[in-house]
Amino acid sequence: MVHAPVLDVRNLRTSFITSDGEVPAVDDVSFSVHKGEILGIVGESGCGKSVTSLSIMKLIPQPPGKIVGGKILLNGEDLVHATEKRMREIRGNEIAMIFQEPMTSLNPLFTIGQQLTEALKIHKKLGKKAAQQQSIEMLKLVGLPRAEQIMNEYPHQLSGGMRQRVMIAMALSCHPRVLIADEPTTALDVTIQAQILTLMKDLNEKLDTAIIMITHDLGVVAEVCQRVIVMYAGKVVEEGLVKDIFKDPKHPYTMGLLKSIPDIRAKQERLYSIPGNVPKPGSIKSGCRFAARCEFAMDRCLSENPELYETGKPGHSVRCLLHEKEEVTDARSTFTG
Repeated sequence: MVHAPVLDVRNLRTSFITSDGEVPAVDDVSFSVHKGEILGIVGESGCGKSVTSLSIMKLIPQPPGKIVGGKILLNGEDLVHATEKRMREIRGNEIAMIFQEPMTSLNPLFTIGQQLTEALKIHKKLGKKAAQQQSIEMLKLVGLPRAEQIMNEYPHQLSGGMRQRVMIAMALSCHPRVLIADEPTTALDVTIQAQILTLMKDLNEKLDTAIIMITHDLGVVAEVCQRVIVMYAGKVVEEGLVKDIFKDPKHPYTMGLLKSIPDIRAKQERLYSIPGNVPKPGSIKSGCRFAARCEFAMDRCLSENPELYETGKPGHSVRCLLHEKEEVTDARSTFTG
C-alpha cells in the first residue's frame, strides 16, 4: 500500500519583482516527500534550492518575492493560500527548518533554554516546568552532554557543532511532520559534519520525520538520502533514487556534478569543473537552460524546452532531449570516457 505524501509540491513558481520585471527563481518545480523519507535537493549556488525551501515555509520576503503559481500541499492543505496566522501555527509545529549558520538563527540575547522552551509553550501549550524538561530531553537526544547546564548558557558559549545540534533539537522539539535542512553542515568542519549527518539519520529513524536535505554536496546526498532531485536554473533536471542517479546519471548536468567529485584513488593535476556559470534567473527565454554549458547540445536544445521524460526505471526522470532521442547512453559513455 502506497501512502499519500506528507508534503506534495506541485508546479511551484516563485518570482522576484525587480526593475527589469518579473524574474523567475523557481519555475514549475514538482516533488513529494513521504513519512520517514530523506529527500535530497542538489545543485550549484543560484539554482533555486533555498528559494524552494523558503517558499514552502512562506518565508520569501514580500515584496520583492512572490509565489506566483502552483500548490504546496501539507497533508492535503494548500499552504500557498494559508494565512500568516495559519503559517505561524504550522512553522515549527508541522514543518520545521534548520538553517545553514546556527549563530545567525539563535538569538544571542536569550539562553538556549529560553529559546527551546518558547516553541513548546506556544505550539504544545506546555507549562514552564514541562517545557524545560522536554527541552532537556531533546538536548540529550541530539547527543549534547551536560544538557541541564547548556539550558542556562548563551549561543556564543557553544561551539559551532553544539549550536547546530541545538538548532536540530529546537527544530524537532515539536515533532514536526517535515524537517527542511538547508545546507546544515556547510559551516562545520569535516568531523563535525559527519557527526551531524549521522545524528540526522538516527533521528529520522527514531522519529519517522520526513527530511528534505538541501545541499550542493553530493557526498551528503550519498550518505543520508534515499531519493534526490537535481535542480538547475530554477528547474528540476533529474529526479530518482540516489543509487540510480549515482550509478547511471542521465542529464549532462548531473554527469558534470558527479565528475566534479575528487577521486582520492586517482592522481589528478586539475579537478574537473563544468564550463561556464549558472545563468542569471530569467535570462534564458527559450530552450534548455543548460544548453550553453552542455557539450552535447543540439540546435533543438537552443529553441525547445525539454519536458521531464521517464527513463524506464521507477521514479527516475530527466529533462533532456538526449533522452527523448534515446542517445543518452552514448552521450554518457563519451562524457565519462
